[in-house]
Amino acid sequence: MDPRLLEILVCPITKGPLGYHKDKQELWSVSARLAYPVRDGIPVMLEEEARPLTEDELAQAR
Repeated sequence: MDPRLLEILVCPITKGPLGYHKDKQELWSVSARLAYPVRDGIPVMLEEEARPLTEDELAQAR
């Protein structure tokens, strides 16, 4: 994931920052409690494609 792209991307729901998790190929929005997939290097920033973050993942992200 290009760090410059990560600087300008925000959660489409909360407009808050995103964290990149390379091992899962996801962008995490702690404020929305959602993980957006990154497929073939392209972030899929659609709410219907996101999955809910678990309580353990939320604790890890903080």
